[in-house]
Amino acid sequence: MFDKDYLETLKARGKQSHVYRQFQDIGLQLADILGDRPHKALYIKLAQQHDASILMSIARDVADRKNIANRGAYFMKVLHERYPLPKKEKAPAKKKAAKKIVKKNVIKRPTNLDNNQ
Repeated sequence: MFDKDYLETLKARGKQSHVYRQFQDIGLQLADILGDRPHKALYIKLAQQHDASILMSIARDVADRKNIANRGAYFMKVLHERYPLPKKEKAPAKKKAAKKIVKKNVIKRPTNLDNNQ
């Protein structure tokens, strides 16, 4: 269906980096430092939300420790210990309005029927 050259071009293009913003680059660097490339989207999101120097210093500190089995998980633990997420206040629950029961195709008949008419 497609020419082999075209398919090879698509494969080569897919392997190229598509980094357009600084936080994307920082997120990819974090993933490489921690050896956790499958979760690169998480690190890009963190780089968008937090200061790059803080994230990089924590990542380097975690990477330098030899006895850590899961560096990505330990990085997240240290990050949330030092910089916890603000707690969101719950909005008051809205009361649901009672549904009206609508009867369709109902024929109204007079209730006082006199058979003597």
